[in-house]
Amino acid sequence: MEPITIRRATVEDKPALLQFEQGIISAERPYDPALKAGPINYYDLGQMITHPDTAFFVAVSGGQLVGCGYGRIELSKPISKYDRYLYLGFMYVNPEFRGLGIIQRIMEEIKKWGIANGIQELRLEVYSGNASAIKAYEKAGFEERVVEMRMELN
Repeated sequence: MEPITIRRATVEDKPALLQFEQGIISAERPYDPALKAGPINYYDLGQMITHPDTAFFVAVSGGQLVGCGYGRIELSKPISKYDRYLYLGFMYVNPEFRGLGIIQRIMEEIKKWGIANGIQELRLEVYSGNASAIKAYEKAGFEERVVEMRMELN
């Protein structure tokens, strides 16, 4: 196996990232009955890659993208301890590369970027039914804070 490197995403990475996005959506559909049927997109990848308040990283092996994740600076509510936080998202690794610590390496790069930008808190969202993701995030030091609930009215 080729070495795995972590670097900032570029607009040239967009085709592979669009495929990763569909992998995420496929994995999350069973946890979210509110997602509409058919093709959907979560992200504006061009903006995410180029926006100054977002750090989008990719993992590369043998010239091929094998994983990704981003951190985006967000404003906190006025009641929060910190005025800004770093929201993490789009955490994805190709199935054949899972278990190699790629997401942890990407999160470390995002953390470094956040610290360099004066950020003191990380947040992310994960579906409550996604036990393996919850376990991985808890292992990385995250703790549950809020459970969001929903209901349909029809």
